[in-house]
Amino acid sequence: MIVTIVLTLVGIVLLCLMIWSATLTMPTKLLAKNFPQDVQEALKPRMDSLPISGKRVLGMIILIVLILAFCAIFVIGGIDGMNNNFTYLNYLFRFLIISYGVKAFDIICLDYILLTKTHFFQHYFPETEGCAGWKQFGYNRKQQLRQIISMGIISLLLALVFSLITGVK
Repeated sequence: MIVTIVLTLVGIVLLCLMIWSATLTMPTKLLAKNFPQDVQEALKPRMDSLPISGKRVLGMIILIVLILAFCAIFVIGGIDGMNNNFTYLNYLFRFLIISYGVKAFDIICLDYILLTKTHFFQHYFPETEGCAGWKQFGYNRKQQLRQIISMGIISLLLALVFSLITGVK
């Protein structure tokens, strides 16, 4: 259980680093689609004029490395499970705890506190100061729900893959 908790905490740190890195470098316009609609509109002139720069390329590289590190959490969890003779349910619970632990942090701390209670993003994007979207917790409910469902399915599949590799039922 300690390994699962540590992997969940590492996932939370990686998620925070991904958001911070993407905010600092804005490697792609697609990342702005995660913001509320009025914030996207306020950012549109900046996004449309973003030149390809070393900062953006570095941001994309950092983002890719962090995403790969996030995926590695599950591989490490699976390998540890193999070393500890996990059953399918053990794998499934581990992957669900990691996935939903990170998602709970995302919704509570990042979407609610960081987005609506602080001026974190407005510091980096001053043109969005005063946008009502910064106060709209839950503006992305459909996206969050899709991610929650996807995480459950991916956890089921990962548990199946690792239990098949080990041959344990």
